[in-house]
Amino acid sequence: QVQLVESGGGLVQAGGSLRLSCAASGRTFSRDAMGWFRQAPGKEREFVAAISWSGGTDYADSVKGRFTISRDNAKNTVYLQMNSLKPEDTAVYYCAANTRPDYSRAYSSSYEYDYWGQGTQVTVSS
Repeated sequence: QVQLVESGGGLVQAGGSLRLSCAASGRTFSRDAMGWFRQAPGKEREFVAAISWSGGTDYADSVKGRFTISRDNAKNTVYLQMNSLKPEDTAVYYCAANTRPDYSRAYSSSYEYDYWGQGTQVTVSS
């Protein structure tokens, strides 16, 4: 069974940076497609970034050019580097895994993910 544990959230001023980590265990992580989603208070969960089994990436328009998703298969970890943070980036950030992915697909729909972490809070002050 896949377990995902996020870390790296916190409070940061607008314009600052954070790096989120998601440590995976319980299966061969290198063959999973991974994604980051976020949910702000009173809003639905939304797609942030995804990385395919082959390393291809996809981003929400709202974070393109500011966020970077990457993976280290040797460490079973996926990262989300967040730069130039804005107050509207404030949310709980969730890591997710698709355990039966197509090789080159990065998935942007939450329905395409099988496992989820517990989330980590990111708060950006103005």
